[in-house]
Amino acid sequence: MGWLFLPIKRNGCFFAFMFALGFLCIYFEVPSKLCPYPFGWQELFLDLYIVCAVIAIFPKAIRRFLRFIVSIVMYATTIADVFCFVNFNKYFDTSALRLIKEATKQETQEFINNYITIDLFTTLLGQVFILLALHIIWGSIMTGIDEKKKGKHNMGLSIMDERLETIGKAVNPIFGLGVLGVLVIALWNTADNKKLMASTLAEKNWTYVATLSEKAKANLYLPIYRVLFSFYSTDYAYKEYKSKQKQARKQLAQTELKEVTVDSCTFKSRNIILIIGGSYNKHHSQLFGYNKTTTPKQAKFYDTGYVVTLTDALASTDETGEAIKSLFTVKTNQQEQQDAFAVFPQYFKKAGYHITYLSNRQGDEEGCDFLSNNSLFDTRNSSTHPLDEGLLADYDTLKSQNTDKQLTIIHLMGQQKEYSKRYPSNRQFYHQKDYQHLNISDAQRTAMAHYDNATRYNDSVVACVMSRVYYDDAIVIYVPDHGELVAADSTAANGDITAQKAKELYEVPAWVWCSEKYAKEHPDIFKQLWMKRKTPLMTDALAHTLLYLAGIQTPDYKPELDFLNGQYNEKRPRLLEGKQDYDKLIAQP
Repeated sequence: MGWLFLPIKRNGCFFAFMFALGFLCIYFEVPSKLCPYPFGWQELFLDLYIVCAVIAIFPKAIRRFLRFIVSIVMYATTIADVFCFVNFNKYFDTSALRLIKEATKQETQEFINNYITIDLFTTLLGQVFILLALHIIWGSIMTGIDEKKKGKHNMGLSIMDERLETIGKAVNPIFGLGVLGVLVIALWNTADNKKLMASTLAEKNWTYVATLSEKAKANLYLPIYRVLFSFYSTDYAYKEYKSKQKQARKQLAQTELKEVTVDSCTFKSRNIILIIGGSYNKHHSQLFGYNKTTTPKQAKFYDTGYVVTLTDALASTDETGEAIKSLFTVKTNQQEQQDAFAVFPQYFKKAGYHITYLSNRQGDEEGCDFLSNNSLFDTRNSSTHPLDEGLLADYDTLKSQNTDKQLTIIHLMGQQKEYSKRYPSNRQFYHQKDYQHLNISDAQRTAMAHYDNATRYNDSVVACVMSRVYYDDAIVIYVPDHGELVAADSTAANGDITAQKAKELYEVPAWVWCSEKYAKEHPDIFKQLWMKRKTPLMTDALAHTLLYLAGIQTPDYKPELDFLNGQYNEKRPRLLEGKQDYDKLIAQP
């Protein structure tokens, strides 16, 4: 039985310190509301024994190298994980990894100044560093002893060494028997968790893993497992996203825009501007009741009485490509899809409108290949910009080509993806400290500050567009592609649609602004807007309202989908992702 003890004997120092490191994490690194893993020490013993058994196969020189590499990885992942625990009361996860990837130099410097202080060494992280120092010291001592033993072996063993070797041979079977007992108990108690860990790491549907109940999830009881899984899940989520994006592009590339029929056009509204925002959470808009001044310029326009907020507007999906497609197509996302479809610019162009398309998302419009069709537009910008205000210069440049029957579509980056890159560094209005009252982590407070700053910057860009047609006979419609889960945990976007998720991801801050001249020239439309401002609507039917505003007569226009029409169907089920009825979901207790 002595051979069972051999892996530990050959890697004694390594086994002891790795066990101590794991023990610290299992029983002292426990976020509030969680309990230590009851079989933690047993599974730790089992895992370390397997590692030592593998290392023990190799010659002594290679064993030293392998122990060195494994030790570096274990201490590095533990330091990262314990740092998150000490500062944020949570383990290292995908949200932490995402923040690391997206952090700017300034944010990194601020983070270091705020969180890496001498006080850290009085916490559990300090104990980890003490253990690391002891490991280095003890390893150096043992290396020296081994060198001395090697010299003694060359001269022959002393009587004391021979006695110790004899005792070792006698007790090794006893130790081996003890190891066997612990391994059997560990295997018995931790087999289920091992199966769950294997299935979790093998699972190719991260959404499914994220929504498992706590009992069905594996206990990633060591920092190394938590960090590795964070990298794995982030990498897989990215690959899954790119795969879906490629599939969507391929599918749309195979579709064709069908021929459209326009019977007549009255050019009711001669200057229509549609502004499409990006990832705009309605509950972060001052215009819709948010308690921070994120839309001060829009609020000033609202105070003039010519901004009509559409208080019950929804996006049909939270996938950008599908959301943009639903905005442009004359069908709704709930109607049967055909190989060929029509988009509203086709009708406008056939009716005689001059169409300008300004996009800061070119090359990143996720499957909306029809937007690359230059025949849809008369003029368009040739390149994107780091910030959305670059589109204002494009607007000014191309405005000279406008006609007296004008449709302008402005597609902003908005608050999409990396919030900190959606506004200039000198326009930082909110900071982490402004969200101290919220029961969220500091990393989430930072993300929320960036988002609100991006929203405030977005407000200034939109206001500049409105100012450019302030004295014209113009109407501006603002609608985002979808909402956003601001500062949410990385798993929050996965799984079933809850009432809270519906409010964050699908409710959008849509509004219409009429210039004073437009309101006077079209009092009927202005009155309709005010009367219909609380009407439940979905942005996938917006094309029908645009056709009405232009006065375009076509067989494809459906009055029951135009919220300004008296025949509008307010009872139409508003399905999120084509399956979840929003109104029924919100009505649930």
